[in-house]
Amino acid sequence: MSRLETLVGTPGARIVTAEMPMIDTGGFAAVQRHLDNLTPWVDAINATDNTAAHAHASNVAMAVAMTRLGAEAVMQVVCRDKNRLALQADIVGASMFGVENICCLTGDDVTAGDEPEARRVFDLDGPQLVRLATTLASGTYLSGRKLEPAPHLFVGAVENPGAPPFAYRAERTVKKLNAGARFFQLQICFHPDRLEAFMAEVVRLGVADAAAFLPTVCLIRSARAMRFMRDHVPGIDVPDEAIREVETATDQKEAAYQFVLAQAQHALSLPGVRGLHIADFRHDESVGRLVTDLGIIPSHEESHAHGPAVSVQDGDDRPRPAVLHHRGAHQPDRPEEVPGAAASG
Repeated sequence: MSRLETLVGTPGARIVTAEMPMIDTGGFAAVQRHLDNLTPWVDAINATDNTAAHAHASNVAMAVAMTRLGAEAVMQVVCRDKNRLALQADIVGASMFGVENICCLTGDDVTAGDEPEARRVFDLDGPQLVRLATTLASGTYLSGRKLEPAPHLFVGAVENPGAPPFAYRAERTVKKLNAGARFFQLQICFHPDRLEAFMAEVVRLGVADAAAFLPTVCLIRSARAMRFMRDHVPGIDVPDEAIREVETATDQKEAAYQFVLAQAQHALSLPGVRGLHIADFRHDESVGRLVTDLGIIPSHEESHAHGPAVSVQDGDDRPRPAVLHHRGAHQPDRPEEVPGAAASG
């Protein structure tokens, strides 16, 4: 059983997940540098799948590398680029290396990326992909062919509380829950009233009793970043008044942090919310600062249970034994690539 599954099954546990920055080159050393910034503060880390329709190192490679380095990986899987055969192969293949947490998404359209001429696949949609993953976990492929032993998978999904049609968003969580989803990493929502209405409906429908909901908060540096997301990231709307509040502040960086802190505090106050998912656009020590300011106590005290943790030195891809940092340890600043927003659910 994965650490994330254990936490979801623990009443009252506050869960924090984060998004791994996209990586293109650099091997284990590059992965380790990013994990050093995240593992002390979060319970699990997403290996993204060509986020925002931009090609990067594969979700399977990243999830396996993170697992070998002792991190708790959540492998995102999107429907945009692969048919059901390839999706099943990826999930089963990753499970051979100890990857258990799977987050299912439909995926942004190719027009959101830098290769809009790419061919769309969308053989399945989000709820169907959840069903595919739970079918594999039951011991068969979609065709009915036996899969023995069955991989142990903990399956989750994504939903967007901040984008229309608003009334339909909560209903989609019911479909995904019935298909087997047990956690939901919600899309970035800069409108607290929309998130509040969504969670109220999710609670009313009973979904929050059966699955963990983790709203996303996005750590940003400036009003410019907020305006970019509003204008260029599909499915995200940033209120003009929020942008003005940060833009007119004496210290935009601090004002942006305080804005996100207030959003996180509001999200955690809502019935049905079990924790947070963090997207980091600041690339400083703000993840640790946010978790500390929220008063979230570390929920993991030892390295990932799947096999030995390994580490590397810069420029050397050979695995070495490693000791993972505990949440609360000081971490140096590291330059990171700006991660994309989560793909559509």
